[in-house]
Amino acid sequence: MSDTNSIGLHSGSASDLAERLNALLANYQIFYMNVRGYHWNVKGDNFFELHTKFEEYYTDLLAKIDEVAERILTLGHKPVHAYSDYFKLSQIEEQKDVHDGQACVRGVVQGYQTLIDLQREILSLASDADDEGTASQVGDYIREQEKTIWMLNAYLG
Repeated sequence: MSDTNSIGLHSGSASDLAERLNALLANYQIFYMNVRGYHWNVKGDNFFELHTKFEEYYTDLLAKIDEVAERILTLGHKPVHAYSDYFKLSQIEEQKDVHDGQACVRGVVQGYQTLIDLQREILSLASDADDEGTASQVGDYIREQEKTIWMLNAYLG
């Protein structure tokens, strides 16, 4: 009997990765809703610019949510799909009634920083497990989000 899953990864490693990816999925979901809220509720001098930028971010986050869930399935596990689970697993906290443009941007920066930290942890686990698929996926996310953080911090001055 083999101790590997359908894509040739050690079953224990795949299980550990799926668990961390589910935590990542939960953080993505809460962050996605926060950014949707920023998009809907932002006010101030930079409304048009930020409203459009937040839509770009939440559209990208939604695509990544699907990709993370599909990676969990590829590893042979089930993605969590209830908000009660997301609240338990997420380090990113729900943001309510944020409408000041600068506060919204700071919330986006903090959200991306949390995602990057989690993704670096997953990248290390994936490397140890010889899981190129997961490593490549989160590596791409990290690269994109680091640039986004740099740009948002430049915006904040």
